[in-house]
Amino acid sequence: MPYSPLLVNPMREELSTAGFEELTTADSVDAWMNNKEGTALLVINSVCGCAAGMARPGVRMAVEHSMRPDRLATVFAGQDVEATARARGHMADVPPSSPSMAMFKDGELVFFLPRHRIEGRAAEDVASELRESFEEHCATGSNG
Repeated sequence: MPYSPLLVNPMREELSTAGFEELTTADSVDAWMNNKEGTALLVINSVCGCAAGMARPGVRMAVEHSMRPDRLATVFAGQDVEATARARGHMADVPPSSPSMAMFKDGELVFFLPRHRIEGRAAEDVASELRESFEEHCATGSNG
């Protein structure tokens, strides 16, 4: 049974206010994933402590970087079950992990940050690892 929206909405807003599109249905995930042009970051959000203390703050810091993905989206594990399953289906070779972050370039998965590399780290460390991925995969001057 999903958590109450009263509890989860602030966790959703942490990413939506940072410019992440919320993908709440399987169809919305497919539509987002079918746009294969450029770079895209998909965050699998979660209610766990490492999402609150490390993942969401880290990803918010990372997307403030001058070089970042063209598109940002999020699904919420345990809340938007079908959307999360569909998102994971687009990363078939990657074991399910939440929270986690997946970077796509021209529709191909080029970077994945699973829970075990988020847990126990500082949000700044998570942000730094994401920024390194942005610098490697994102074109200079993308996302205006």
